[in-house]
Amino acid sequence: MSNAPFDPATLPYADGDFYAFEQLLTGKEQDRLAEVREFLAREVKPIAVDCWNRAEFPTDLIPKLAELDLVSPVRRQGYSNVFAGILHAEMTRADASIATFMGVHDGLFTGSIEALASQEQKDAWLPDIYSLKKIGAFGLTEPLGGSDVAGGTRTTARRDGDNWILNGAKRWIGNATFSDWVVIYAKDVEDNQVKAFLVDTSLPGFSASKIENKISLRTVQNADITLEDVVVPDFFKLAHANSFRDTNKVLKVTRLAVAWQALGLQLAAFDVARSYAVERQQFGRPLARFQLVQNQLVQILGNTVASMGMMVRLAQLEDAGAAKDEQSALAKAFTTARMRESVALGRSILGGNGIVTDYGMAKVFADAEAIYSYEGTHEINTLVTGRAITGVSAIV
Repeated sequence: MSNAPFDPATLPYADGDFYAFEQLLTGKEQDRLAEVREFLAREVKPIAVDCWNRAEFPTDLIPKLAELDLVSPVRRQGYSNVFAGILHAEMTRADASIATFMGVHDGLFTGSIEALASQEQKDAWLPDIYSLKKIGAFGLTEPLGGSDVAGGTRTTARRDGDNWILNGAKRWIGNATFSDWVVIYAKDVEDNQVKAFLVDTSLPGFSASKIENKISLRTVQNADITLEDVVVPDFFKLAHANSFRDTNKVLKVTRLAVAWQALGLQLAAFDVARSYAVERQQFGRPLARFQLVQNQLVQILGNTVASMGMMVRLAQLEDAGAAKDEQSALAKAFTTARMRESVALGRSILGGNGIVTDYGMAKVFADAEAIYSYEGTHEINTLVTGRAITGVSAIV
């Protein structure tokens, strides 16, 4: 019999993939996922808590992310939506802030260009966007407009010959303090329709100031943007963005990405809580030997597996071109609710150590609050789903 010490990390379910969902990936996708995991373990996880504590973004990580070539894995590289979703969950598992940086640049910003630009515009802009030579941001939310921004956009665009003049303000815009470009959504004063513009952040009249004192996703550089008579050439008006219906084409896809983030944070909570439970001694034995602690761990796992099952099926529908807006809305509402419960259980297992970032769980717990709210609040996504199953809208 071996006298080697028992290592709980070698148990078959240590990674949280209790129903072996990753076996649905192709061999190529599994190899790619392993490559990204190795990068995250080497480059991201060791610095994540420190960056979060200082509320600073590690810009020196951007060239390394560029080498990894993660932008647009489905649209450009031909991977499945199942793979792309699991990849995004794994990034969130390592650090929700870095995952959000990529989600903004890839999903919201790049997604806007891919979905709403002309071919000529795509040819001009996408090479630098894919290679991270140009960092992007997504300017939709406003100081006085969140869930009602579809009809309540106050930022204006006025046609002036071969240019557009933009005026207004945006809030909570991730990446905007250091991005090269921002897609700004503004209401055309002529026809009252929301349109989109690729705005160079160096243009006169454009300014971005960092939002301070956040308790969630502190590494993400959210900004308040002010636009004062910003002159944008007509070529930089996205050709196929002519109403909020067009904007929704982008939001449907990115809502899925945030639901995958909710899964990733649950995996992170499981990782920290499980490791702590088997290592921490109380009353002369590991916490994991107490029935109530095992109950909490299993509840976290159950929430995670349920979220994974929903997301994998929805990604399969997306691959088949059959996913619907209301299905994305239910996924975002459900997975974020389960996430909130899971991170709270995880924090409880750590007791007092769960409220300091030294042990990892406090960061996971706090980051969950931002994910619960952005890309459509829980309430709005619930009402979108409710409208689909009743035929009656309860959205005021």
